Amino acid sequence: MDMKQMKKLVLASASPRRRELLAQIGLTPLIEPSTLEEKVTSSIPEAVVSELSSQKAQDVAKHQEPGTLVIGADTVVAMDQQILLKPVSHEDAYRMISMLQGRDHQVYTGVTLIYCGQTEKKVKTFVEKTDVTLYPMSEEEIKTYAFSEEPMDKAGAYGIQGNFAAFVKGIDGDYNNVVGLPVGRVFQEIKGMLE
Repeated sequence: MDMKQMKKLVLASASPRRRELLAQIGLTPLIEPSTLEEKVTSSIPEAVVSELSSQKAQDVAKHQEPGTLVIGADTVVAMDQQILLKPVSHEDAYRMISMLQGRDHQVYTGVTLIYCGQTEKKVKTFVEKTDVTLYPMSEEEIKTYAFSEEPMDKAGAYGIQGNFAAFVKGIDGDYNNVVGLPVGRVFQEIKGMLE
């Protein structure tokens, strides 16, 4: 079986960044965000993103026809194993950026792929980790960024692909993972599932 036999590709996420990343590698998914209330039973970043990506994918895969492949994903930023979610306010964004500036942190994305076959589902979950190092930021730079609109819908209160790129010293791992989806690995895993 190959990619052409996949009748439908569904992204269980409303993230415009994930949709753009998939489009970049030639995949055009239907967008069907999960409406499930997320439940987390762990505080370990890898376990959290695995669990949440799986919950989202399972929720959306329940009502798909055979031949559909569902992608569920969840991204968190962690520093010293402490998870930084999306900021709830500009003040919260300021707190997070203040913690991250001048230091190293990790971005974890959990991805769950579910291929709905005629009789059973194939399921694969994996986690991609990227290390990010930031330059030191002045009080003014932190404030200006935190009180802009850019950090508000992003884990860890920043988008590497936006204005925040000015403060990224280096990354070790997949850049796209930091944007929200390690598409190279996603593509390879889908190919492996459909062989």
